Amino acid sequence: MQGHARANSTVDDDAQLAQLGHKAELHRNFSPLAMLGLAFAILNSWTALSASLSLALPSGGPTSVIWGLVTAGVCNLCLAASMAEFLSAYPTAGGQYHWVAVISWKNWVPILSWITGWINVSGWIALVASGGLLGSQLIVGIIGFMNPAYAPQRWHQFLIYIGYNLVAFLINAFLNSALPVITKAAFTWSIAGFVIISITVLACASPDYSSASFVFREFINETGWPDGIAWLLGLLQAGLGLTGYDAVAHMIEEIPNPSVEGPRIMLACVGIGTFTGFVFLTVLLFVAGNVDEVISSTAGPLLQIFFNATQSRAGAICLLIFPLVCLLFATISIMTTSSRMTYAFARDGGLPASRWLARVHPILELPLNALYLTTVLVVVFGCIFLGSSSAFNAIISASVVALGVSYGIPIAINCLRGRRMLPHRAFALPGPLGWIANLIGLVYVIVTTVLFVFPPDLPVTGSNMNYCIVAFFIVLVISTITWFVDGRRNFTGPRINLDDLANGVTVGILTAGTGSHESGSNGYAKCATSAPGRAKFADEDDLPVGLFGRGELENQVYDPRKRVNHNRPKKL
Repeated sequence: MQGHARANSTVDDDAQLAQLGHKAELHRNFSPLAMLGLAFAILNSWTALSASLSLALPSGGPTSVIWGLVTAGVCNLCLAASMAEFLSAYPTAGGQYHWVAVISWKNWVPILSWITGWINVSGWIALVASGGLLGSQLIVGIIGFMNPAYAPQRWHQFLIYIGYNLVAFLINAFLNSALPVITKAAFTWSIAGFVIISITVLACASPDYSSASFVFREFINETGWPDGIAWLLGLLQAGLGLTGYDAVAHMIEEIPNPSVEGPRIMLACVGIGTFTGFVFLTVLLFVAGNVDEVISSTAGPLLQIFFNATQSRAGAICLLIFPLVCLLFATISIMTTSSRMTYAFARDGGLPASRWLARVHPILELPLNALYLTTVLVVVFGCIFLGSSSAFNAIISASVVALGVSYGIPIAINCLRGRRMLPHRAFALPGPLGWIANLIGLVYVIVTTVLFVFPPDLPVTGSNMNYCIVAFFIVLVISTITWFVDGRRNFTGPRINLDDLANGVTVGILTAGTGSHESGSNGYAKCATSAPGRAKFADEDDLPVGLFGRGELENQVYDPRKRVNHNRPKKL
């Protein structure tokens, strides 16, 4: 009985995906807990925040570390709630670029969807590099910590970085069916590490704790910027530790009941990340010891704090094993999500060689070509590191900026259109609360996008210059060139899958309003047809909720000779 109910649920989910214009090609293997594990592994907030303490301690000190996280946490919860509305209405792996196409002004659909898709794809591919980068920094720090005579070389860190990403690729390519188990293990390991490290360092450092005044009020500025700007620049640490929750959207085609479970998971991962990050950073600051020693340590701030707390080199390294493994889980999960995002955008013709990138391997049952592209580009980023660490760090910063911008675009368009463009959905913010969450999220995106391209220190030199703006500009240039070469002629936004239309099955249409439908054997919704390929609709409420939203398409007529849909738009 349960198996039959599960099968019916899968049919319903696949029919809903068909309504959005796509055939279900990926299996719904992830349970809600497994998906929460994947999303939390990507944020990995307490690990990412503690591993990147060097970003905030010189730029605001403990006040930036603690209150910057609270600020970023509230703003990211607003962004997550805002995007959860879209996810509930349109649960497709395309995520932001698909949502932009659905709610935008009709004439602007292709270009706005194209820009959003390119920014989102590039942000995710760049984010893959962050796990290997942070992991390699921690390992090189351990070597230097145990051997003061060790002189780190860039190629040492490069090889460790490649190792992280090679393991992530192999697991993604050949253990796809085991990914739900791996993400559950990632969630368990992360929470266990958070608890064990917190208890251990507090017990070992007792009673020699830093004062509460230091933890919550101490301000440090070693950047050369005015104090206010320095504190805001410290938000980059919190921004890195609380980004990537749109992973739920890009993996949404692999969980059951996506319209309900997706928004819950998106909000839960940000909430858990903010809470665990706040507690963990507070604990670290209470046991930090000499903060100047922590900032200047060649071993890295996190390992130095562990040593100051435990007074044991072996104990400090053992504790560091938890974040090292967490970063491997993060790299695996980010690579999974990046490949799915690349696959989704290629499926709609948004990338060069889209047909090749959109293929799902028939045996491995995953978009292997998209995974190849992600891995190759991440290795190229590593080669950039051999030439310039500043340029590589710019790629990491650009990933945070790009993802933030991709969050802001659909929210901004929805606000400009009076928050009236989303249909009835399982998760909806009430009127005033929706406006508040949208506007807070947009202000945060604008402020951080501007600030995160600032150089971290003054005076500005070639070595400390923030090349994030250059990396972001390169992405915009490439997307612009490809738009004029290919996109403006061939890209119209998310496509309707035409395979079944030739047989009189209207893919992408569920009976709107009641939610009832008649499913064919392949799980796609059918509607009455008067002739092969021509769909009839009883009234406006039965019109498809697809690319342009309900009520904008009068009907669709499939022409099997040209394999295109001729859409007759109604006046808006």
